[in-house]
Amino acid sequence: MANSSHSPLSLLFVFFFFFASAKAVYNVVDYGASPGGGSDSSKAFLQAWNAACASQGTAAIYVPKGRFLLSQTNFEGPCKNDRIDIRIDGTLMAPNYQSLSSNDRWLTFDGVRGVSIYGGILDGQGKALWDCKHGGGSCPGGTASLTFSKAENILISGLTSVNSELGHIALEGCRNCKLEKVQIVADGNSPNTDGIHVQHSEGVSVLSSGIKTGDDCISIGPGTMNLFVQDVTCGPGHGISIGSLGKDQNEDGVQNVTVRSVVFTGTENGLRIKSWGRASNGFVQGVIFQDAIMNNVDNPIIIDQNYCPGNHGCPDQSSGVKISGVSYNDIRGTSGTEVALKLDCSGSNPCTGIGLENIKLTYQNRPAESSCRNVHGTTRGLVVPRCSET
Repeated sequence: MANSSHSPLSLLFVFFFFFASAKAVYNVVDYGASPGGGSDSSKAFLQAWNAACASQGTAAIYVPKGRFLLSQTNFEGPCKNDRIDIRIDGTLMAPNYQSLSSNDRWLTFDGVRGVSIYGGILDGQGKALWDCKHGGGSCPGGTASLTFSKAENILISGLTSVNSELGHIALEGCRNCKLEKVQIVADGNSPNTDGIHVQHSEGVSVLSSGIKTGDDCISIGPGTMNLFVQDVTCGPGHGISIGSLGKDQNEDGVQNVTVRSVVFTGTENGLRIKSWGRASNGFVQGVIFQDAIMNNVDNPIIIDQNYCPGNHGCPDQSSGVKISGVSYNDIRGTSGTEVALKLDCSGSNPCTGIGLENIKLTYQNRPAESSCRNVHGTTRGLVVPRCSET
């Protein structure tokens, strides 16, 4: 079933441990995929997917070692079964940005259920596009490497994503998704390369992962519910961000988010909530930030409700996003700026129920400072710096 470079013993090992429960295994090479990376293997991957999707029982897709060039590819559901395991031992490569369409997605799983991805490397080959953007040329927007849309019961385990043109992994309109032992790598100056983006999704967990990128390590968009993040390292990047919210007046809120046991190193932000400074019916409620280490982070703790890039469309307005029930517990480390705690909340909709407990942040070997506006809440235990309004 695999190519000739695999010994019978190694094949037996792979199939037994990863596909033991599968009734059918579909090897992309058997459908004509080229492991040398010289030709587009999208058609072969889609044929393998269609065969697995049409299987009446549990199915598996195997991608052996090698480099496989894929153009923009959409793996569509629903399928006739509710479990497809994809084992990737090789690298999937995006084509040069100049040959991609205006579609902002490279690899998409749309309307699927019970898909698991184990291992593998996604190489977005985004550096040429980053250079184009930095050079001020006429450049396309780029593509996100991996998107799950309207999907359910998804597992991504041991996947590595490097050099995405835009965001690396996006979950949009999904339910019950688990990402574990994921590694994301891009240059610190790579534009708009969010590590993991979650939006209009429920029951997502991100565990034991490392993210190095040029934008948010994890970005949390409108309509996110019951998100759990634990044991994640971030840096370089812009931190873990809820928002930006309030871009549209009619917008779903964010609720029940837990971020625990995370480490930020050299990031622009640590734990951030940001909303546009204009009218909105959006909200943030029920957020727990717990056990975070900051290593030279410019803004370790920040709520910014006056987000208005370019001062376009929102100057002199007040954010309508209502932020309530946010707790910061056991946050420690060093700030890259003098103000380590910045809570800049809306004048018309002050932040309420903000809890600060066991916080110790320093700047150049001395206590850092805070800046707080329109904040109501409580302070418990040692809190340095203290917020005068809580």
